[in-house]
Amino acid sequence: MKAQPPHHPDANAPVTRFRRPADPAWHWLENRDDPEVAAFLEAANCESSEWFAPLEGLVERLYHGHLARRELAVHGLRTPLDHFTYWSETAADADYPVWWRHPNGHSAATERFLDLQARAEAHDFLEIGDMALSPNEQWLAWTEDTRGDETYTLYLQALPDGEPRALLDAIGPELTWAEDNTTLLFTRYDATQRPASVWRLPLADGRAGEPTLVLREEDPEFWLGLGKTRSRAWLVLESASKDTSECHLIPALAPVTPPRCFRPRERGVEYSLDHRPGHFYVLHNRQAVHFRLDVVDEAALDATPSAASWKGLITHRDEVTLEGVDAFAWGLVATERDHQEAQVHLRVLELDAGHAITRDARLPLPETPCSLALGDMPHFDSRRLRLREESFVMPASWIEHDLDSGERRLLKRQPVHGDLHPEQLACERLWATAHDGERIPVSVVMRADRVGHPLPTLLYGYGAYGEVLDPWFSVARLELLARGAAFAVAHVRGGGDRGEPWYLAGKLEHKENSFQDFLAARNALVETGISDGERIAAYGASAGGLLVGASLNLAPTAFCAAVLDVPFVDVLRTMENPDLPLTTAEYTEWGNPNEPDIRRRIRAYSPLDNLTAQPWPSLFLQGSWHDTRVPYWEPAKLYARLTEMGTARGPVLLRTDMAAGHGGASGRFKAWHDNARQDAFILWALGLERREG
Repeated sequence: MKAQPPHHPDANAPVTRFRRPADPAWHWLENRDDPEVAAFLEAANCESSEWFAPLEGLVERLYHGHLARRELAVHGLRTPLDHFTYWSETAADADYPVWWRHPNGHSAATERFLDLQARAEAHDFLEIGDMALSPNEQWLAWTEDTRGDETYTLYLQALPDGEPRALLDAIGPELTWAEDNTTLLFTRYDATQRPASVWRLPLADGRAGEPTLVLREEDPEFWLGLGKTRSRAWLVLESASKDTSECHLIPALAPVTPPRCFRPRERGVEYSLDHRPGHFYVLHNRQAVHFRLDVVDEAALDATPSAASWKGLITHRDEVTLEGVDAFAWGLVATERDHQEAQVHLRVLELDAGHAITRDARLPLPETPCSLALGDMPHFDSRRLRLREESFVMPASWIEHDLDSGERRLLKRQPVHGDLHPEQLACERLWATAHDGERIPVSVVMRADRVGHPLPTLLYGYGAYGEVLDPWFSVARLELLARGAAFAVAHVRGGGDRGEPWYLAGKLEHKENSFQDFLAARNALVETGISDGERIAAYGASAGGLLVGASLNLAPTAFCAAVLDVPFVDVLRTMENPDLPLTTAEYTEWGNPNEPDIRRRIRAYSPLDNLTAQPWPSLFLQGSWHDTRVPYWEPAKLYARLTEMGTARGPVLLRTDMAAGHGGASGRFKAWHDNARQDAFILWALGLERREG
């Protein structure tokens, strides 16, 4: 794509028509009750649609090409519980699944118990927050969001075919049953949409009693979450900020028991729990920045366990982060991340009655790099592990691994149709050198027959909250690869790709590392001959939009185009407003701007605070009207100010979904069509498709 001359908006452009000279920062867009806000967004949508009109043929080809490559009629993996085996089925023409079950060991007919496709017909948006079966499998509870604003309604249904009943509105997504089959725990939000309280709901024959407050979290930086130990003995109420946690326990068979704090919070100390009869297993970072695992006698709970009573089971290691632990009757499965390889591993530890380790072995990897995770394992005594494996060139596969025989059995693999198969793809891992000498992993996938040719490339990044970008297979991505593009992932600091140190090196006062790492990844792709330096586009969503936006401010000509999806680009103004959802809980990630030094630091990289008349590349910005995580006005203000500035080298487009939230469209067909539009923009920007007109 040739760079276009700077374009100034004409008299009919939305930015010209809705400009308010007294508000050059466009802060008026934050008032959703102002009818001109929706009018402005709709006008920008019309402008975007007009620009895309010459590409609509390509959008439809991409969309239908995606459908042709995918197995549209999807049968979920069957999961046996105590009394029934459960699975979902999505019809070829349906957006949502239908849930089924079959009695274990009987020839009785299957039972359809929840038809989400039928429930979705009355709504433009439908998202399930949580589904929870009662332990006796006679009741199903679930939470529904029908707006996209992440506020949920609680439903209860007698299985298999009882009438669903709405019990509570405006609650959080999470649900947990006590083991008495008559008590359900749920969360409620405070005014800033923080899960700030846990409530107990008594149920008798499908009738709900009055909810009772169980636990309230007063600290605005902490969220409450719900869970249950794999042993099903304890309900776990976790209160956590971004760097501190505290667990409260309730006997699952006695849910009216007041919660007991396992160990009081200590600033900067995170811990989580699992349980085997007689013992708790505590994963924590107290004097162990990469985490360690200790065991605590269950009887110590009555005296509130102290750190002195925690006995080491897995020690702290410099080269490995211990990410998670799952307890079984026979021992533990630990999830570990190797810092040097940037690779996750599953480690099996079998224990005797005295907690001596009788077996310690890592499960084999199908290839490297790859994703590997423990699947749904409801039975505490199972010695057949369900694993989910995936890579950039290997579709998601579900494997049963027998611990006794070592046998691996394929349960299900995502099918791929069409003219480009997984074995025709190639994946490379290279290491970029950052501004401070750190080595940054960069993953690249492309057609195998294009290796050795500098390719137009889409570079993706996120880099926040310690989130890991382990390899994932994408059917939609095949449409880009088939047309000669490469797809690359920059595993920048701020994510957790190389363990806990990687996360800490890209947050707070180290946030600048994330942006420099992203640019270093871009340069390494060019220097190694993988990418065509004139044809690299960037993609970032949510906090990844901050990553891309800040990188473009630093080096606007490094990319020919960028897609910013629900981008977090007004960082300073958002963090200065504690009344917005999520803001106070984010202080430990970005810092509290009430402190002058921190305010200056955030302002130095916040994309909207650093816009200057530079040659920004072509941009496609996407927002959602009901988004409570990154409000619609953040991409809208970026669009307005860049358009008004008039120095971009190509179009600056904004599309706002007026019926969705942070995750975009809920139905799969609309989501796939939205993805096809996005890919059409990318292919045009990379010079792989033409836009006539």
